[in-house]
Amino acid sequence: MEYALNGTEFIELVKLLKLARIAESGGQAKLMVEDGEVKRNGEVELRKRAKIRAGEMIEIFGEQIRITE
Repeated sequence: MEYALNGTEFIELVKLLKLARIAESGGQAKLMVEDGEVKRNGEVELRKRAKIRAGEMIEIFGEQIRITE
């Protein structure tokens, strides 16, 4: 899967999970991050509001999201 930032500098991790329809709500997205289920560039990301920028890769439940400009 690919997510385009469309001119913005970054997107917060929990917002990305919601917009990508991985999480049904912000609360569910936060729990996924807190539980260590999300990887950012191959490493577990525990910060819910981490700023995800173009060129990064998010992994969750075997699905990959590549962030583009």
